[in-house]
Amino acid sequence: MGVLIDASVLIDFERGRIDVEPRVSGREEDAFFLSVITASELLHGVHRADDPHRRAKRSAFVETVIDRFAVLPISLPTARLHAQLWAELAEAGETIGSHDLWLGAACLAHDLSLATSNLREFRRIPGLQVEDWAG
Repeated sequence: MGVLIDASVLIDFERGRIDVEPRVSGREEDAFFLSVITASELLHGVHRADDPHRRAKRSAFVETVIDRFAVLPISLPTARLHAQLWAELAEAGETIGSHDLWLGAACLAHDLSLATSNLREFRRIPGLQVEDWAG
């Protein structure tokens, strides 16, 4: 099975809060991906950096991450699942953040698990396999 990596994991890794190596060690058969949504979230952090040194450092990290992993685009099957999940969760009063909902839909559309440090939001998505990578 493949794994979609959430921005929370990468941010925690960049800040030295978690070590990713033990979580990927022994999983050579698994493919690891980013969503285009995660790429945008990380790039947003570059643009929000409060000084040029931090911006350059963050940019280098983000570009390395984007180069390292295949980036999944938003496809029509993902959009269909997103719309369905959005409607079902809204009806149940269990809404989650828009970006997180896109990630969950991408995982379901591509049969991926989600590596995250943010279990609270993602556990609301029925059928989503969530891996806890919190530090």
